[in-house]
Amino acid sequence: MAPMNITLGFSPCPNDTFMFAALVNGWIDTHGLQFDVRMDDVETLNQWAGENRLQVTKMSFHRSLSLNTTYTLLSSGAALGNGCGPLVIAKNTLSREEIIHGQVALPGYWTTAHLLFRIFYPEAIHKSFLVFNKIEDTVLTDKAIAGVIIHENRFTYADKGLVKIVDLGEAWENQTGLPIPLGGIFASRSLSPETKSLIEALIRESIHFAWDHPDQVMPYVRQYAQEMDEEVMMSHIRLYVNDFSLDLGEKGQKSVACLKNLLPS
Repeated sequence: MAPMNITLGFSPCPNDTFMFAALVNGWIDTHGLQFDVRMDDVETLNQWAGENRLQVTKMSFHRSLSLNTTYTLLSSGAALGNGCGPLVIAKNTLSREEIIHGQVALPGYWTTAHLLFRIFYPEAIHKSFLVFNKIEDTVLTDKAIAGVIIHENRFTYADKGLVKIVDLGEAWENQTGLPIPLGGIFASRSLSPETKSLIEALIRESIHFAWDHPDQVMPYVRQYAQEMDEEVMMSHIRLYVNDFSLDLGEKGQKSVACLKNLLPS
């Protein structure tokens, strides 16, 4: 393939940097593709996707439901699995009525976390949206009665004295029997099928490289997770980088389709 520059967006979260480290640092043969990395939090990536700013990008599955004429889902690089869904947390145990009528902090309008909250708490309307790592403090300072947390905050909320009210991923799994689809890697429909297939294969190879060479990959991961405890970082990677990251497969595709079917009106 002739040399080609691809704009690539992913988050600084450990699962993304772990998966993409070999790809973007030239530790694997990219067959002429060069990647111009744009790294930001997932909600910013969701907004950029709506503006068609990136050729390949991480995107929440919630956001992708309204952009299927612009982007197509790649089979590799997804964050999808069991026991990894968003959590509703608070300072104290709350009733369903208290959550419905109280202020709830969420990690971005277009996140799958928000969509799941809408599915299971459709009556809740008092919402604020902020960067995911600000939600715990927002609840601790009583600016919201509850919050929906994602990413590494699954591993830190209890240490801050917060309690889990509902595991939205568990609720999803109980209702559907399927793994929870959080985010995937999407390619612009302007790219050729050959280029998209190559990128899928390269992401898969990059993940295998990371699993086989953690000592080489982890300094890159730490570079963007400097505030994170080492065990939290590794737990994050183990939870979100799994067989579905290599290939969504039939079960993963079914899970994404189910999310679309449950989209509230």
